Amino acid sequence: MILAPNGRDAAVAAAMLAEAGVRTEICAGLADLVAHLASGAGLAVVTEEAVNSADLRPLAAWLEQQPEWSDFPFILLTRRGGGLERNPGATRLLKTLGNVTFIERPFHPTTLVSLAEAALRGRRRQYEARARLQNLHESEERLAMAMQSASLGAWSIDLETQTLATSEVARRIYGRTPEEGLAYEELLAAVHPADVERVQEGVRRSIKSGEDYDLEYRIQWPDGRLRWIKVNGRAMRNGGERTRMLVGVVLDITERKEAEDMLRDANALLERRVAERTAELRRSHDQVLEEIKQREGVEDQLRQAQKMEAIGQLTGGVAHDFNNLLMAVLSNLELLRRHVPDDGRALRLIDGALQGARRGAALTQRLLAFARRQDLRTGPADMAELIDGIGPLLERSLGPDVELRFRMARNLPQALVDANQIELALLNLVVNARDAMPEGGQVTIETDCVDADGGGDLQPGKYVRVTVTDTGAGMDAETLERAIEPFFSTKELGKGTGLGLSMIHGLAVQLNGALRLSSTPGEGTRAELYFPVAPAEVAPAPQEAAAAQPSHPVARAKILLVDDDALIAMSTADMLEDLGHEVIEANSAASALETLKTCGGVDLLITDFAMPGMNGAQLAEAARALAPGLPILLATGYAEMPNGEGTELPRLGKPYSQAQLAREIGKLLAGAG
Repeated sequence: MILAPNGRDAAVAAAMLAEAGVRTEICAGLADLVAHLASGAGLAVVTEEAVNSADLRPLAAWLEQQPEWSDFPFILLTRRGGGLERNPGATRLLKTLGNVTFIERPFHPTTLVSLAEAALRGRRRQYEARARLQNLHESEERLAMAMQSASLGAWSIDLETQTLATSEVARRIYGRTPEEGLAYEELLAAVHPADVERVQEGVRRSIKSGEDYDLEYRIQWPDGRLRWIKVNGRAMRNGGERTRMLVGVVLDITERKEAEDMLRDANALLERRVAERTAELRRSHDQVLEEIKQREGVEDQLRQAQKMEAIGQLTGGVAHDFNNLLMAVLSNLELLRRHVPDDGRALRLIDGALQGARRGAALTQRLLAFARRQDLRTGPADMAELIDGIGPLLERSLGPDVELRFRMARNLPQALVDANQIELALLNLVVNARDAMPEGGQVTIETDCVDADGGGDLQPGKYVRVTVTDTGAGMDAETLERAIEPFFSTKELGKGTGLGLSMIHGLAVQLNGALRLSSTPGEGTRAELYFPVAPAEVAPAPQEAAAAQPSHPVARAKILLVDDDALIAMSTADMLEDLGHEVIEANSAASALETLKTCGGVDLLITDFAMPGMNGAQLAEAARALAPGLPILLATGYAEMPNGEGTELPRLGKPYSQAQLAREIGKLLAGAG
């Protein structure tokens, strides 16, 4: 049941749960919720604002009237900062609702689904407990009826207080009416004098050893008549060695010695019921320490996944902004270099700045790889041939002290990968292995094909696996857990960016594969890369054009340049004008559309993607409506874009050089011509 009166909260929550296979029903109000509770429900998802000022008495009354087996679960969606420790009002809701889990908004859909499924499992166990209690109650009633039918009386003796408890049948066997009491002293006094010593010895033995006792002896009723009884008893201990209670049954066997068989069957039935109940409780208990263990494991995995997702989002955003900054730096440095051709010292300084900026661009590519937002050119590749091709480079990277071995299966299915990125990833793994073996060692690269059943981090299907194993220092559990975090490194300061493994992990996930690491201190590290097998119909990845400049001269063009970042717009405009083009600048999509309406003869539109109000893809659609056939180039520092938004447009990734800009302009204008 979902009670969320504001906005689309109810519909959104219902959609999240429905996607996970949970059937939901949206309640119109608190009264409607209580009505559904009365008719039977498994879980209630309620927003804080739905109950803060509401009259909770009907709901509280329903909860108070729950049977003992029931503890109805609630998930309460609180506002930001509305957790129990920071929201005294939540204490009132906790006291009223009882079994309630608080989720602070905003939250990840996985959190709601996970908690809902856990609560529903708990509710199902409550219904199962109800069924077991009903069965137990029915069994006890049947047992009581059987004992009454068999004329069995029940009794118990508290040895510390010398208190005797008896059933009506037991009192009747001792010659009392159901309304009369039977004290412990009266029970002892009723034993026939000839049987007293035997009875006392049996009781002492049972108390001392804890064993059951089975006695037949005579008793004397208040009216003087003698009766034969059969007593079965058991000593109950208090957790130590001391017996605290005797419990048992008594049967009148004066006229019916044959009742011995029935008494034996009844006792066996009692023992079996006790054993079944104990075993059932033990199974339930074991099922619960196991479910808790599984839930803790899932929660740990969820927390780790959420942590890495948050880091990935932050990293992608930083890389996007950094690309914009590098765009301005690189473009201005390139232009500046062309204006100081005769100053050797200035050229060296400019070249040094250009190298640093390009290293920064490479760094952002690693950040985007970790964030799974780099622009990949995927196609089928034979992994064995790919590794053969870079084998000499890998050997040179390892140096003379490390032996490189290959164990590659041939004729494997082709993998769907970006070959250039895979080569870089393997080079990173080999360099990491080398650094872990300062005294030398072995690195082994293996390839094979494996099947995944859908468990863990891989979807079901076939995968080509590349394994890199070293005999180096290895990693402990704490280091291994953090190994793929960006900027985490065990190397000395200045000897690594800490982005190698994080880049490889991001690349593998973006290719719908996985990176799995295992390591033991002193025994080395094993890195396994999984890549999906390429479908037969997938075409090879397109190759980059070899020429850095257009294949034919480009005539002077009128170019409309759109970028909300004034620094980027200025540097790009300078590069375009340096190439001989006429540039019209616009700082927003709206001003660009106005320019297209009022200024004719625009040959090319170059626009940034991420802009406020209207992004570059939306601007392109509106511009094509005004000027059909207008060539459009989309420039972005963020490789990943929403599906369907400008994905068919030519793209130029930031930061780009003047040569790359010239090449893309040449291709577009040549196509338009």
